Amino acid sequence: MRNIALYLMYEGTGYHGWQIQKKDNSVEQTLEEAAEKVVGHKVHMTGCGRTDAGVHAKKYVANFRTTSNIPCDRLPYALNTHLPEDIVVTFAMDVHEGFNAIGSCVRKEYTYLIYNSRIRDPFYVNRAWFYPKHLDEAVMQRAADQFVGTHDFAAVRSVGTDVKSTVRTVYYYNVRRRGDLIELKVCANGFLYNMARAMAGTVVYAAEGKFPPEQIGRILDAGDRTAAGPTVPPGGLYMTQLWYDDGEAVFHVGDEDH
Repeated sequence: MRNIALYLMYEGTGYHGWQIQKKDNSVEQTLEEAAEKVVGHKVHMTGCGRTDAGVHAKKYVANFRTTSNIPCDRLPYALNTHLPEDIVVTFAMDVHEGFNAIGSCVRKEYTYLIYNSRIRDPFYVNRAWFYPKHLDEAVMQRAADQFVGTHDFAAVRSVGTDVKSTVRTVYYYNVRRRGDLIELKVCANGFLYNMARAMAGTVVYAAEGKFPPEQIGRILDAGDRTAAGPTVPPGGLYMTQLWYDDGEAVFHVGDEDH
């Protein structure tokens, strides 16, 4: 039995997130159905994270087990033949038996896009959050800096998924403006439910002057979700980088990869 890891990307507007749903369309189900047609038997895809409805992935990793002997260099083309245009497999490789797309992942990066202009751009609908009031990216960076380090992130997560601990480590949170587009890139060893979107909302609230950036540390210490910013819309969020290290499989899925 082979264990195969896939690199893929998807535009998430038409899906109710990665995870299979009882009634709604999901990326996982769509990929499993395509894989079954290619390898000739049912498969179970393990994804690197439970992206929410409407969230996108420029980089995503999933793994599945198969008895098929189709070479890995042919798998992306075969799968893409059976996938819709908004999901694309870019690479496939054999991995060791114990590899798990979520369990072997040690860091993830999400990028949140804000289209900050008085006039909306129709080409960013469902791909960036349209925000007409001018935002000062320097203030946003000061706010983002408060999240870096190991903290209890209960104040910036939504209730919905049971976890043993709400403590996570954020390695960096960088804000960059390119014209009317503001990018918020955050890397952590794990993300709680809606954490990346709530962090972005908190950074925007600080830029609006609702509280000083330096107050974010106290908000985290208090663990009060109502004191932080809102959970911003899903269409601006992208999974953009992944780091793997389980002792055997050590690799990085980023901009320079397939």
